[in-house]
Amino acid sequence: MNKGFTSKKLDSFFREYLDIEGFSSSDNSLNGIQVDNDGSDISKIAFAVDASLECFKRTKQAGAGMIFVHHGIFWGKCERLDNGLRERIKYLLDHNIALYGVHLPLDQHPSLGNNAVLAELLGIESPQPFGSHGGKKVGYMGKLIKPLTIEEAKNRISFMGRPPVGVYAFGKELNQTVAIVSGGAAMDALQAIEEGVDMYVTGEGSHSVYHHAMEMGLNILAGGHYSTEVWGVRKIMELCEKELNIETEFLDLPTGL
Repeated sequence: MNKGFTSKKLDSFFREYLDIEGFSSSDNSLNGIQVDNDGSDISKIAFAVDASLECFKRTKQAGAGMIFVHHGIFWGKCERLDNGLRERIKYLLDHNIALYGVHLPLDQHPSLGNNAVLAELLGIESPQPFGSHGGKKVGYMGKLIKPLTIEEAKNRISFMGRPPVGVYAFGKELNQTVAIVSGGAAMDALQAIEEGVDMYVTGEGSHSVYHHAMEMGLNILAGGHYSTEVWGVRKIMELCEKELNIETEFLDLPTGL
């Protein structure tokens, strides 16, 4: 087992795979190191979807020196270090834990990202970019190798057998084409309608697109914001185990949303 890596070396490693600089002007998340440690070597990395105080406590319990998350704590503006945010940062500093966050670059990655894994689980043949966010397409779309019912699709993308937050069967019984954008991308259903796909897969539903989807015959599978975004962090975790020979642990803290 490797003795450890500094946070700076781990940052360089992650940037080799994730297009963090390419999203600097289109992603309001502060991608990369959000809270650093004191320079000590890190011999174990924890991975989770959300940067919460409970997540940080679990990181300490796991004996990890870094927590890699999809949803960090800094989003596009300076914030007051009070209340919950102060407590989170204080906990990280008190326990010398580095926080690393990657948002849209992890959604978009063609093999390690949330949407690429969902496309693979559903069986999309030759996925093509879909879902423009800030001028960059972060999702994928394409034809399924084998047509699926919305129920079959639900079962394929379910993490730990957890139910989706919404199933809106407005279209065909058998879906041949699918578009995917994980997480809170309900409004991209309008782009899915424009592309003429049979089904749109995302994390959350929205009242604003309900009637559009119903009238245009688009099936929507809202698999859950959390459950559609465990895949990328788990893929990065597997990459670290393989390439760095470093100890890792996935912290499963589902929100049910």
